[in-house]
Amino acid sequence: MMTTDPTHGASAPGDEMTTGELAADPRLGVSLRLVAGRSGVARPVKHARIQKAGRALAGDLAGVEPSRVQILGEAETIFFDAMTPVAQAEAARELFSLGLSCVVITDDHEPARALVSGAESSGTPLFVSSARSSRTISAIQTLLSDRFAPRTHVGGALVDVSGVGVLLIGATGVGKSACALELVTRGHRLVTDDVVECDWRPPGVVFGAPPDLLEPADGARGLAVQQIKDRFGAGATTGRKCIDIVLRLVVSKDGDSPEVPDGDVGQFAILGTAVRALLVPVRPGTDLASIAESVARNELLRRDEGADANEFMAALQQQLLTRGHLGGEFDPRTNSHGIQGSSDDAGATESGSATHGEREPAVRWERPTSNGKP
Repeated sequence: MMTTDPTHGASAPGDEMTTGELAADPRLGVSLRLVAGRSGVARPVKHARIQKAGRALAGDLAGVEPSRVQILGEAETIFFDAMTPVAQAEAARELFSLGLSCVVITDDHEPARALVSGAESSGTPLFVSSARSSRTISAIQTLLSDRFAPRTHVGGALVDVSGVGVLLIGATGVGKSACALELVTRGHRLVTDDVVECDWRPPGVVFGAPPDLLEPADGARGLAVQQIKDRFGAGATTGRKCIDIVLRLVVSKDGDSPEVPDGDVGQFAILGTAVRALLVPVRPGTDLASIAESVARNELLRRDEGADANEFMAALQQQLLTRGHLGGEFDPRTNSHGIQGSSDDAGATESGSATHGEREPAVRWERPTSNGKP
């Protein structure tokens, strides 16, 4: 099985964010107005999940996690406003004595005097959000999840091929950038080249994007995203894409094929998540862009129709290992090298096969019928 560990040398995710940074971040999407506790805006937030502070106001402080953002929504503020002034002062004193990161009151509710006094005396930032609780909570958790997401960097090129995220990896000079450029000329979209910043999101999906600090520079390796935009237009690039398939490009000499068990498509582990992978031996004349398009097309079939793609991927892997490239001339009508499509595909003949004279297709793929057989 083809595996690797791209977490080697991975950059650790941000393990905290100050309350001041949280409130000022333009990606938050909601406005947080500071009403008390300005001296504590450097306090850290260390969890992506918020916490409702209703039970704490009722005197149950055992479950309060101080490093989470504490939310006082409509129900909590109604409960607090119904308390006597003495009870309010006591509840506020106990709540703010915990050294909280911050407290956010939603629905643009004007905070009670006891809350303002407790926040100011303890140096705890007290914010008011004009948005409802659901929107405020969603905005805060989305921003914090992005900030705290596990991340790593992988050397390679990531291209959106017909909606499928194809990650090209391999040694320097194997042809990753050339393949990515060829795919762009065929109408697909470049995400990034040379370095891919990967981040993990539940329930086990890895996204790729250009590194924040990667800027076009003279002499820089890989394709500069801005240069691709200037040459092919803004539609030739995209800022972020889920990684669906990994193509590992390996330089192979005649008669020297990498050893992969029969039928083993392989996996590539990124941040502990297994991504489907294909080993592609590279020889002179190998049309990597057509291989990428064929693999992406098969992935779309697998998604949309529930077709079992293992047979196709295993056959393609075996063909690549034995011959190093797909047989036949590239047919733009089928977007493949002799790969048979369904009868309703563009460029197919009446019998459903691509025409290449008398040459047999290198890999044959037939759409399964309702009973699972071709």
